[in-house]
Amino acid sequence: MRTIGVISDTHGLLRDEAVEALEGSHLILHAGDVGSPEILERLALIAPVAVVRGNTDYGDAAAAWPGTDVVRLTDEGRDVFAYLLHDIDLLDLDPAASGFAVVVYGHSHRPAMERRDGVLYFNPGAAGHRRFTLPLTVGRLHVGDDGSVSGEIIDLGL
Repeated sequence: MRTIGVISDTHGLLRDEAVEALEGSHLILHAGDVGSPEILERLALIAPVAVVRGNTDYGDAAAAWPGTDVVRLTDEGRDVFAYLLHDIDLLDLDPAASGFAVVVYGHSHRPAMERRDGVLYFNPGAAGHRRFTLPLTVGRLHVGDDGSVSGEIIDLGL
């Protein structure tokens, strides 16, 4: 079993509680609105990081981040892929037909997890600045040896 840490919408603030929740991850996916490349550097101390650019990511570092990414979630055995983007409304393909096990996105600051046509749609919510009364959360994906993917939302308790 592999554990994939998932975070989004840090907007320049990486809380210690988020870092603690992502400890032990084999890989970390950041679904955009990073706010500062230093956040990615800190996350990379835990595990390799894949990132996409969000609508508030600007500057030289953010210019190098893709708008979408295909991320392999396994390191050997069965191939399991995630499609990573910031805003689900900009999804430009059929994930099931394209063979993706999971679509990871952010933008709304609302944690969400649902399965459609065999694909897990996963938004870890926001881990940075609080927006309205929404919770501060991160997520984890669990990839089984059989290629199954499940998710969990972790409330940072703040």
